[in-house]
Amino acid sequence: MQRMSKSGVSSRQIPICKIRNRMDKTKKQSKILAVICARSGSKSIPKKNITKLLGKPLIYYTIKFALECKDILNKTIISTDDEEIASIAESYGIDVPFIRPKELATDTAGKVEVLRHALKSCEKIYQKQYNIIIDLDVTSPIRTKDDLVGCIATFKLENRDVLFTVVNSRKNPYFNMIEVNKGVVQLCKKTKEPILRRQDAPPVYDMNTSIYVYSRDFLMNPRKNSVFSAKNIGVYLMKDISAIDIDSQLDFKYIEFLAKSKQVKL
Repeated sequence: MQRMSKSGVSSRQIPICKIRNRMDKTKKQSKILAVICARSGSKSIPKKNITKLLGKPLIYYTIKFALECKDILNKTIISTDDEEIASIAESYGIDVPFIRPKELATDTAGKVEVLRHALKSCEKIYQKQYNIIIDLDVTSPIRTKDDLVGCIATFKLENRDVLFTVVNSRKNPYFNMIEVNKGVVQLCKKTKEPILRRQDAPPVYDMNTSIYVYSRDFLMNPRKNSVFSAKNIGVYLMKDISAIDIDSQLDFKYIEFLAKSKQVKL
């Protein structure tokens, strides 16, 4: 299994100053489109993307982050099917160049298809071609500018088709995750010899959905409808606190507690 450094680059660390130097070149060479996807439907929490968090709609924090990264991102847009979300987003200074088609706003619509539609629409509307597309997820707002810089620089350095952020997993399928198959309980992943300590298990990671980076070629391929249909995938390791993905009222309360106690900055 590939070992990752904090920078997400296997076997070596890249100082953030060197990453920023690379980013200066990347900004000149690349056109970067950031997409914030926010559909109206949510089974867990109605209107989750605009539910109030610390007095602001949840989407505000990802918009705020994108605006703070204007020196990195050439363009940031919202993809939504909802006029209320569109109005709120525009009030914070983000473009909503189209209303997403209803068929791309269902529970079964894939994120890659939504991003492909956003890319094609933006290239037609703005008459520009973007070669790096960033997906910033509304429900995973704990991220830093250095995380974004590191993701893009690693994506470029390793020449990836897709790169996404991960955190260290608290559970491990080789040690303490099970599945029940026809009444038989067994570990999800088996090894030749039993693993008796978690520290001896192969490292695994949780996808925290915070930042995804895509190449234009990947998104424009109609046969690619999942990140795992890419042949060349990279990851960027974020701090464990970035694992929070807001999907319940309890998650809202927890992240509010962290923010009020200044353990995280939104």
